[in-house]
Amino acid sequence: MNRPHVRIRPLLSARLTMNLLTLDTSTEYLSLCLLYKGEVLARDWHAQQRHAELTLPMMQALLADAGASFSQLDGLALSIGPGSFTGLRIGCGIVQGLAFGLDIPTVGVNTLAALAADTDSAQTLAVLDARMGELYLAGFTRQGDDWVESVATTVCGPQALPALPDGSWQGVGSGFAVQGEALARQYGAQLAGVESTRFPHARGVLKLAQREFAAGRATRAEQLELLYIRDKVALKTSEREKKV
Repeated sequence: MNRPHVRIRPLLSARLTMNLLTLDTSTEYLSLCLLYKGEVLARDWHAQQRHAELTLPMMQALLADAGASFSQLDGLALSIGPGSFTGLRIGCGIVQGLAFGLDIPTVGVNTLAALAADTDSAQTLAVLDARMGELYLAGFTRQGDDWVESVATTVCGPQALPALPDGSWQGVGSGFAVQGEALARQYGAQLAGVESTRFPHARGVLKLAQREFAAGRATRAEQLELLYIRDKVALKTSEREKKV
């Protein structure tokens, strides 16, 4: 279901000199975020498997709503994974094509970091459903304007969950919807709360990408690389049958 656009107060006000468009296509949702003349406009849709069909037209619509155009953009950013193999490839291809044509730089950010950056928590455990009985997982600690990866990004089964550093953690992401009991057993009282319906959003991508652009760590379009933390993207028929 389409959601109305949401205007949010931009962060990192000292770095609001660029016009940036960010996106996330790592899950069944599509989200966009535009920083234009110091104002942020964000939208998201439950795209399911229609990212290839929807992304570019929705970018055009968002720019039109802001009175902007692609030619006024100074940079593009996206979440590069982990996440849906197909969704990530679609998003990366669109960003690379646009950036190459516009001759503007790009930034790729960790999808789980973007999920954490879109929360208000000091310590966030970001967990996404990786399918095949596995989870994409990482832990992030907020230090001022920085989000430090306290638990390295990994893919694992519910029986091989990594330990968390001491402290209280906010759990976010679809992984808690599919493996909530296993995560609760492993982390117990360390989990202060859980938001299982929160998905990675282009807002979080923007917050992280601003710092990368400001630090001069943007790249050319052809240098963008997706973050695949496992090579296997589907189970064989025999493996699926064993799980039944």
